[in-house]
Amino acid sequence: MDRAACQDFVDGKTGDPFSVLGARPAYVGGRLGVIFRAYLPSATRAEVLLAPDEVLPLRPQGPKGEAGADFFEGFKAGDREYLPYRIRAWFGQGRRAVVFYDAFSFQPVLGELDLFLWNQGNHYQMYHKLGAHPMVHQGVQGTHFAVWAPSARKVCLVGDRNLWDGRRLPMRPRGSSGVWELFAPHFGHGDLYKYEIATQAGDLLIKADPVGFAMEMRPKTASRVYDMGRYRWNDGQWLYERPRTNFLSSPMSIYEMHLGSWRRHPDGSWLTYRELADQLVPYLKGLGFNWLEMMPIAEHPFDASWGYQVTGYFAVTSRFGTPDDFRYLVDRCHQAGIGVILDWVPAHFPRDSFALEFFDGTHLYEHADPRQGAHSDWGTLVFNYGRNEVKNFLVANALFFVDQFHVDGLRVDAVASMIYLDYSRKEGEWIPNRYGGRENIEAIEMLKTLNTKLYELFPGAMTIAEESTAFPAVSRPVHLGGLGFMFKWNMGWMHDMLDFMSKDPVYRRYNMECLTFALLYAFHENFCLPLSHDEVVYGKRSLFDKMPGDYWRKCANLRLLLGYMFAEPGKKLLFMGGEFGQINEWDHASQLSWELMDRPQHQGLRDFTRDLNRLYSSEPALHELDYDWRGFEWVDFRDSDSTVVSFLRKGRDPGQTILFVFNFTPVPRQGYRLGAPRPGYWRELLNSDSFAYGGSNVGLGGGRHSQPIASHGHPQSLELNLPPLGFLALKIC
Repeated sequence: MDRAACQDFVDGKTGDPFSVLGARPAYVGGRLGVIFRAYLPSATRAEVLLAPDEVLPLRPQGPKGEAGADFFEGFKAGDREYLPYRIRAWFGQGRRAVVFYDAFSFQPVLGELDLFLWNQGNHYQMYHKLGAHPMVHQGVQGTHFAVWAPSARKVCLVGDRNLWDGRRLPMRPRGSSGVWELFAPHFGHGDLYKYEIATQAGDLLIKADPVGFAMEMRPKTASRVYDMGRYRWNDGQWLYERPRTNFLSSPMSIYEMHLGSWRRHPDGSWLTYRELADQLVPYLKGLGFNWLEMMPIAEHPFDASWGYQVTGYFAVTSRFGTPDDFRYLVDRCHQAGIGVILDWVPAHFPRDSFALEFFDGTHLYEHADPRQGAHSDWGTLVFNYGRNEVKNFLVANALFFVDQFHVDGLRVDAVASMIYLDYSRKEGEWIPNRYGGRENIEAIEMLKTLNTKLYELFPGAMTIAEESTAFPAVSRPVHLGGLGFMFKWNMGWMHDMLDFMSKDPVYRRYNMECLTFALLYAFHENFCLPLSHDEVVYGKRSLFDKMPGDYWRKCANLRLLLGYMFAEPGKKLLFMGGEFGQINEWDHASQLSWELMDRPQHQGLRDFTRDLNRLYSSEPALHELDYDWRGFEWVDFRDSDSTVVSFLRKGRDPGQTILFVFNFTPVPRQGYRLGAPRPGYWRELLNSDSFAYGGSNVGLGGGRHSQPIASHGHPQSLELNLPPLGFLALKIC
């Protein structure tokens, strides 16, 4: 190399480092042979180890103080193949030699098909190719690194193994694909790394791996090499049964939780994924919850974001352990018959400089125009869903958690902010789509692609939309014009119910529409009824504290609220703490108030939740026809004077019908007559006012025989004693 070529390389002007470094055929002095060239900053001496007994000295290409001094070169005559080969080098005075494989002696790993599919946006399991993958390549153990940075002038691998010196491991560009790759034989499982990116503007960016599988504990931000092929699963039976289960007609009682604040060690430190598995799974099993939904567990730097501002989309957070530790948690859930749902955040990402923002010196993952690429409410950036590779990144990320972590479902956060260009924007703050409308066509297509590919590649897995508007057909199949989600959160039901239940009972009679309105559209979508974390934070108060009245009435009202949710059509979701009446608002920085379990009232609430779950899962009428109008029938919703509503839940077998009657006032209703669809003895399945739950024990003493007195359109009726702020569930024997 001449001095100018050496200086160009040092200045980052050499496009492909493999065009300069490594071994290449050459004629020198009329002889055919191989030139070996290495860039070894600070080295004083180097040689190539061609065989145990064959050593080729390398000489520096310039005097000290010049760029060529760090380049070492040697020539070996002959036509023998030497790849890959090792280098022995000495750094500094009196130091012993270091022996290592030359990273520039290896061939590329990625094939042309991988690059083509990635650029087309169709490489849905690209996480097997991009990122850091420990592997054996050309007979040598190492790690393959690949990153997408199409506008970068130069990309270098930096990490523990090369002293975080970007000069040592520049990566190979793969043509017009925008992908840079390098097989680094001296990197392995557990090593820290980042990418040093030289931009076209001359800036130097240090970025974490967008497809890295593990990261350092915050506030540190480096990616960590992680071998994803080591864990041995024990949930084969669950995965066998999952695609054979119709979740639309199955009971789904979902326990939503934040991993860092469910329970902690006495010193305030977090439980690990494995400790959570050992404590949480028996707890959920004992209370009858058969699904667990976790708030986002992808890596995030800011605890108070609760995981909704993601910087490591493919890395489970290191706060609670390793990827394999998280797999253990999922595994234990499945072995106990508990499905696992993760909150997934494709709507936006934070502006942390080490992550996705301005990744290669351009607006790569986000839009350049803030009217398209920024969320002013959250201070975050919006993905450019119209870019093939970004769409591919998100779809593959969703599939990654189902594939590599065996999760069963994804609750997609903030869908409304994705599908509407004017979401939370004033006039002039957004750009219409190509047809002049407000719908984000590219985001909608991304969601459709995600749902189509998920159900195609992983039958039995599901997606749930947190969508707060009346956008049509959210939970209808893509081929029928829908977005393709299996379920949609019913935000309207949640707001109506909490508004109604927070009122003093004397005013509830004037707001009965809050109880009934949701049934007008209950079968338009596959709804999940959520009492989620968003409703018990930021001054909204806990569910318990929302309830009016004294301590006894708060407990009774909370039982009434939970009972109404479980009785209505739709899947159920309850945020942690609601099952036993957490008094304080949820605080992400501390554990739930487990000391409340010493109080009988909260023991009663917990036992009530357990029995409610058992009733829900054991009675087909409560889940078989969740999304069929034939599974629900009003008995009476007009008795506003008494503030009493009643309805029937039906299964496919008419004999499985259950009658619910709710009294939303603290006044016991003696001799309350209610129509019954069939004659016979109606057994009391559940009474929320039972002594066992801390109630006053007003009820039927086991059940009632119907009487041949017509009422509410039925030839038979029941004379009931309705408990105060309570409900009865009755079934004919």
